[in-house]
Parts: sequence; C-alpha cells; structure tokens
Amino acid sequence: MGIMVNIVMTPCGEFWGRKWNLLDIVTAVVFFSLHCLCVMAPFHFTWPAFWVACALYLVTGLGVTLSFHRNLAHKSFRIPKWLEYLFAYFGVLSLQGSPIEWVSSHRYHHQFTDTEKDVHSPLQGFWFSHMGWILDSGSRFGKYERRLKNVDDLKRQPYYRFLHRTYLLHSALLGVLLYVIGGLPYLVWGMGVRMVIVYHITFSVNSIGHTWGKQVWHTGDLSRNNWLLALPTLGEGWHNNHHAFDYSARQGLEWWQIDITWYLIRFLQVVGLATDVKTPTETQKKRKALYNASSLEKNKSKVSNGKF
Repeated sequence: MGIMVNIVMTPCGEFWGRKWNLLDIVTAVVFFSLHCLCVMAPFHFTWPAFWVACALYLVTGLGVTLSFHRNLAHKSFRIPKWLEYLFAYFGVLSLQGSPIEWVSSHRYHHQFTDTEKDVHSPLQGFWFSHMGWILDSGSRFGKYERRLKNVDDLKRQPYYRFLHRTYLLHSALLGVLLYVIGGLPYLVWGMGVRMVIVYHITFSVNSIGHTWGKQVWHTGDLSRNNWLLALPTLGEGWHNNHHAFDYSARQGLEWWQIDITWYLIRFLQVVGLATDVKTPTETQKKRKALYNASSLEKNKSKVSNGKF
C-alpha cells in the first residue's frame, strides 16, 4: 500500500477561450517558433550541429538545475560569486525566465505545493502543470498579492536585476552567433531542438513528477520519484526526495539514484569551490521515515474505518 494523499483535483476553467494579454501572445509565439525550428531538424542535420545542441543542452540544463534551482532557489550550497553568476547566465540561455522570475515562481511552488495557489498546480490539470501556466500570465500572476516579493536576496544584486531586464536579449544573441558560425543547422539544432527538449524535460518535473512515480516520503503533496526523468533532468526526477528535503543539494539520495547535478556539486566541493553543501543526515532521514510509517498507519486506520 502506498502513501495516500488526500488532495482534491479542481481543473482550471477554459484555457483557449480566455482573453489573452500581450505577454501571453508573445510567449506563445516564441514557443511556437521554437517548435517549428525543431520540426525542421531532420532536414538540417549535421553531426557538428548535433553535438552543439548536446553541449548547450548540458550547459543550459545545469544552469537551471544547479544554479536556478539548487543554488539560488534553495541555497543548498555556496560557490564564489563569479561561478554563481556564470552558472546563472547559463540558466538564462535556457529561456525559462530570468533568475529573479524563475526563483520566485519556484519558491511560491514550495510554499503552496499542490494547492490552488501553486503557480503550476497539478490540481488544475496535467496540461496546465506542464506548460499551460506559462501561457496564462493572468492566472500565474494573479495568485499572489505582489509578485517577486520573495526574492529580495536576488533583487539586491545588480547582476540579477540586469539579467531580469535583458534576459530575452541573451538568447537572441546566442541564436545570431550560432547562425553566423554554423548557418541554419546550428540555429535549428542549437536553438530549436535544444530549447524544446530542455523546456519539456523541465516542465515534466512539474507535471509527470507530480503525477506518476513512487512516493517514498510522506510530504503532504503529489510529488513523486520517477527514475525515467532522473537522467534527462540531470537528477531532478527524484522529486519526492526533493520535496521531503528541499534544502538538500543532493536529490538522488540513494547510491543508485543517478543525480548528475549532484555529481558536479560534489566535484566543486572536493576542489574547494562549493561550501556549505547541505544534505540530509541519516538521523533526519530516519526521522522522516518514522513519520512516514506513522502516517501510513493512520491512513490504514482511515481506510479500515471507511474514511477514504
């Protein structure tokens, strides 16, 4: 018997028939354009373009997982400012928003996980939690009284304010650079294919990671460990582990749970570049395991009494 979570699904209202504002339209055009580039990939395949896409996938993916997520959003480790800013810039090139915007949304996600105020709540349907929320700024911004109020630590830094104002420009410049160096194949593969894959892999943590998989820890939400997501997300697929110990720089808590982002953090720690690296102790994990056992017994009692 798995861990039971008493959460009621409340799908959102009409999506396509709503009034779209300018931000939603621009976002949709960018998404559609990148997907069109991706469709052109078979007709512009070259091995150099393929490897450029792979390299950028890894670099920008780590910009999201290592920088935006584990370093900036959760402060699970510290690195020198020059290295912090470099990884954050890599994250900007994923075109998922500025560090300020991304971190703010993610902190709200943990504050209101799987509730109506969750920025990409699975309660509003799989499509909404995957990418519908990106295209619905009215819903996304309307859930909070004042946006970006939870990222004062980033807003105090001129570098992050600069990236927040100009983050679209950097991806545009990268696209121009790729075209100048390698023509249409580099643009199609380095921007279209790479960015569409990074988008959907990242979004899958919000949708698949809160729908299918194993829930090892009783976190009071729908987060799941999904081993199929672990490799392409560079370790983010161990999502139930993450919600149980959100402060941890390591999400693959077992030796067999592949966590590429953690391997890089650990390397940086060994060479002296990463400090204050947070991971759960065995005592903390045992305490959480005892809590799980207690919660499971309570759920069994409720089932036997007909309350579920």
